[in-house]
Amino acid sequence: MTLPDTASALGQGVYAVDTGFHRDRFDAAYLLVQDGRAAFIDTGTQIGAPRLLAALQALGLTPDAVDYVIPTHVHLDHAGGAGWLMQQCPRATLLVHARGARHMIDPKALWLGATAVYGAEEMARSYGSIVPVPAERVQTTAEGLEVALAGRRLRFADTPGHARHHHCVWDEATRGWFTGDTFGLSYREFDTERGPWIMPSATPVQFEPDELRRSIERLLAADPACIYLTHFSRVTEVPRLGALLLSLLDELTSMAQAAKHLPDRDAVLRAGQLDIFARSLAAHGCTLPREHIAELLAIDLVLNAQGMALWLDRP
Repeated sequence: MTLPDTASALGQGVYAVDTGFHRDRFDAAYLLVQDGRAAFIDTGTQIGAPRLLAALQALGLTPDAVDYVIPTHVHLDHAGGAGWLMQQCPRATLLVHARGARHMIDPKALWLGATAVYGAEEMARSYGSIVPVPAERVQTTAEGLEVALAGRRLRFADTPGHARHHHCVWDEATRGWFTGDTFGLSYREFDTERGPWIMPSATPVQFEPDELRRSIERLLAADPACIYLTHFSRVTEVPRLGALLLSLLDELTSMAQAAKHLPDRDAVLRAGQLDIFARSLAAHGCTLPREHIAELLAIDLVLNAQGMALWLDRP
């Protein structure tokens, strides 16, 4: 067995697949394999989804072996390839949060909403398109729902805060959470001898910091051995990272509230984030220049500013 360069084995039947979205080591989807059966958790965009099938086939499995396709939420870097994968995997069921199911069945509004944020040119370049999923192949999830992958227990937790259509998936076998964006973002470029660094994600349109804090605390309460992040890959040292994530979330929301009525609010929100993250990274032992940090976080600074602005303006 030789995995593609874009896939890595994490042990106990878990494989991370770099979807290639935006840059290397930015966006991961996961392949779970148990006794010849398989599931995908998050899919990347349609452009990157063929990488997931390549990893599956490298393990000697066919698309018929896939029982589940599970987007953590319906943002397109997590679910954009779900419809295409469902076409390729005829025995699979799509497991999606109840609030997101309609967008997988009829993705027109989802696509138009993303186009309003990113623009048509960027959508064509980075996202490709999105394929609808037949309603009869969609199963909605709810708090506490359990499914089995060849006997391997997967349990769903409703985790709003980043998005109201977000669930996380508990893998009993590894005592790990697949967290989408709820447990933040941890880019490997920021790893130091002290380990990984992590930051919150406040992207539009449903950022709710109080709900996000509660969701993070719920994930931590399970005493996980690891967290499987979409951005990017598995991290351990969960208690330390959880404390850092909650601390930075508090700093971000305080900074945003102070900027609520400023005329140049968007610029202040972007610069304020960069100040907070650069200070935190310096304390973590990261020696990258501020300009390089800004470059690596460029997409996140823009989207987080938009998400915080929408939260500030919400009645």
